[in-house]
Amino acid sequence: MQNSIENLDIRSLIVLVRGWQVMLDRDLAVLYGVSTKALNQAVKRNLERFPEDFMFQLTKEECSRSQIVTLNGARGKNLKYLPYAFTENGIAMLSSVLRSESAVSVNIKIMRTFTSMRHNDEWDVPLSRRLELIERHQLELSLRQSESENKIVEVLQRLDCGQLSPSQGVFCDGQIFDAYTFVADLIRSARKRIVLVDNYVDDSVLKMLTKRSVGVEVSILTRRISEAFNLDLERHNRQYPPVEVGTTDRFHDRFLIIDGAVYHLGASLKDLGKKLFAFSKLELDAEWLLKGGGRM
Repeated sequence: MQNSIENLDIRSLIVLVRGWQVMLDRDLAVLYGVSTKALNQAVKRNLERFPEDFMFQLTKEECSRSQIVTLNGARGKNLKYLPYAFTENGIAMLSSVLRSESAVSVNIKIMRTFTSMRHNDEWDVPLSRRLELIERHQLELSLRQSESENKIVEVLQRLDCGQLSPSQGVFCDGQIFDAYTFVADLIRSARKRIVLVDNYVDDSVLKMLTKRSVGVEVSILTRRISEAFNLDLERHNRQYPPVEVGTTDRFHDRFLIIDGAVYHLGASLKDLGKKLFAFSKLELDAEWLLKGGGRM
């Protein structure tokens, strides 16, 4: 058994699902020298040791994705059951519930593979999760064509909404693209109005605001409008739907209002990701906030 494990390309069995690097139960069963049924029964007897970030069951849509189908040879076959996926933590826990002699040695081999892949930058997790979101949106669009699948579409929309618009978080120094993507996604999500309260704006902010949907009104409240920014604003408004800019000295912090939702930003939009900053979604009335800054 040891020789077969050493010669097996475990990397080919590690796939990406929901932004996690995982291995499927049937592949793990082969490595451990047990049946898939026996492996899952051992897990079910110890479910308290396997929270959702350790193990989760795949959906039919996830099983049909090319990555899983190709790597696990299920093309053209009807799956008898929806397989379970185990994250790195879940695989580490398996050795404590399986009673086979090879469980520990197999786990060591798998853990070393995960570690090696991280050290060699073989998985760009933030990028992979963004690709996962794109796949989910593509799936949603295809499901919209069938009225019978409307409930599934609604679930996917809520999942995506939760991932793209978290209520709070921190971006570290250097996470320029991730922070930019987060704010750009917020701007794209607006349906009626965007209001930016930021005392430090430049042409890069105007570029970011061009990502809004057609018909969305945009206003900026800032402390002062420099000659350079005023010139950039005039040029922007000649080509794109106009952005209204007003001045006020009543705001110290930065806020981004998307329709009725208010986000507090620890950094100006032009400086996103250049230093560590936090953001949070505030449970307060947007109109009440704006009254404190005067009218446009």
